[in-house]
Amino acid sequence: MWRPALVIALVLAAAGPSYAGPKVVFLGDSLTEGYEVAPEKAFPALVGERLRARGWPEIEVVNAGISGSTSASAVSRLRWQLRGKPDLIVLALGANDGLRGIDTQTTKKNLADAIDVARSEHVVVLLAGMKMPPNYGGDFTQAFETVFNELAKEKSVALIPFLLDGVAARPGLNLADGIHPNADGYSVVADTVIVHLLPLLEALRKREGT
Repeated sequence: MWRPALVIALVLAAAGPSYAGPKVVFLGDSLTEGYEVAPEKAFPALVGERLRARGWPEIEVVNAGISGSTSASAVSRLRWQLRGKPDLIVLALGANDGLRGIDTQTTKKNLADAIDVARSEHVVVLLAGMKMPPNYGGDFTQAFETVFNELAKEKSVALIPFLLDGVAARPGLNLADGIHPNADGYSVVADTVIVHLLPLLEALRKREGT
């Protein structure tokens, strides 16, 4: 059975001694960037704000979302962000792969390569899972969702099962395009992320004795 506590222990064992912050980078696409909402309403900013209010005044949050990005850009963009010495990467790419019908094994390889690069630099990874709408067909939607579950197990990284949990397909929480969250939707996304991010941050803090 896959145990979250075991995932966290394995992740931190690979993370090495570089804790210095914490500094969290959100590497993603338009869902991370905050398409058509104010920067302070995108979920990375909300995560930082809420964590500061919950006893993490020192946390640094970097929104590295770029609209239109696919998993093909993951490694090159990650290498750039690693220059800033983050402690933790929230890897939130793949949605555009799915919308464009990119082969799921290609997406999986791209994300796996990014995870390997991050861990080679002793950076903790939190993988954000994504799902496709049912109109993409049962076989594809299942294969796409499976990518993230398999990667979490194979690479021993923590997983947000579905970044848009509680937001997807809810008109009141999305823009008119039905794809991107509005400000209210991002508030829900931020809470979802915090649930999965906090255990990793707490473990980092405990390991460093801070």
